[in-house]
Amino acid sequence: MGRKTTRQTDIAQGLHYIDPETGSVIPPVVASTTFARDEQYQLVGGHRSYSRDHNPTFDLAEQMLSRLEGGHEALLFSSGMAAAAAVFQSLKPGDHVVYPKVMYWGLRGWLLEFAERWGLNLTPFDATDPDDLHRRVQPGVTRLVWIETPCNPTWDVIDIEGAAELAHDAGAVLAVDSTVATPVLTRPIELGADIVMHSATKYLNGHGDVLAGALVAKEDSELWRDVKTHRAETGAIPGSMDAWLLQRGMRTLFLRVSHASSSALAIARHFEGSPALASVAYPGLESHAGHEVAKRQMHGGFSGMLSFLVNGDEHDALRFVSRCQVFIRATSLGGVESLIEHRYSIEGPDSPIPKNLVRLSVGAEHVDDLIADLEQALR
Repeated sequence: MGRKTTRQTDIAQGLHYIDPETGSVIPPVVASTTFARDEQYQLVGGHRSYSRDHNPTFDLAEQMLSRLEGGHEALLFSSGMAAAAAVFQSLKPGDHVVYPKVMYWGLRGWLLEFAERWGLNLTPFDATDPDDLHRRVQPGVTRLVWIETPCNPTWDVIDIEGAAELAHDAGAVLAVDSTVATPVLTRPIELGADIVMHSATKYLNGHGDVLAGALVAKEDSELWRDVKTHRAETGAIPGSMDAWLLQRGMRTLFLRVSHASSSALAIARHFEGSPALASVAYPGLESHAGHEVAKRQMHGGFSGMLSFLVNGDEHDALRFVSRCQVFIRATSLGGVESLIEHRYSIEGPDSPIPKNLVRLSVGAEHVDDLIADLEQALR
């Protein structure tokens, strides 16, 4: 090839994959769980002995993730939760962890219910207060700073570069849940992050038919080696078909994220100031408290996720959701179909989320149809 190609081209062509034997431009699915040895008991395939850690179907998806994030190495997991848990469970009992008060509710619940039992010392911080993270990190004590940006589902923006400097000065590792931003819009490793996590079920796959997670490391380290050992020994891996579907989904990642971000911005601008809404939460709006930071670390858009705070109470928010006809009432995000959900109903009575908050995941539909659907539902 005459010149180095862009990430978008590399990912669209699956890192220019061509099977050397058949000429196929699509990789095969390897379903085998075990791999043979020759008469001298040497592995025929080199290093592969068992699919729990060495299924060849993982290779291309992991290489694509490394290219997307600019990382040293990527690992696939059976879910985003499994990927995140691998980081926390690679810490030692007593290690100090700082994390956002508002973040993906499944991980927050797991931290409070299981990680404390694991013996981790957990300290939450308020992402709406730029100085609170500084107050919570303890130099020489904090082992891991975990952030999510934008924070789901309020879309508060955390300064990755600032968090990295703070974590490293304290002797800690910075891990970033970048599921919503995607590597199309934000590359945390370039901003100083040590580990990037994705719920690959969401934007990376983008078609609602894969459960998977991923971690990408900036460099080899003791913690990263522990994470790799954790995955190998606990078997928290996706199936070979899921890994294959993931690499297929990533080929359209740039197109999908660009369209969703453009549509989400149009929706946010259209409904900002609506008398039916108390506010619109979207980092792409100039009125958003984190807009300047978002502009600095998000390039090409501000994601396809936004939230409405409905004027009224929980009942009014549920009425609004129930009247949508194009938006599908379902839990998840990042797919080609637009979804709407009342977050408090999903998270339950312990949720810190306002009862009138409605979360939108904008998909691949025509934006005019989405705006018209929200208009009629709000009426």
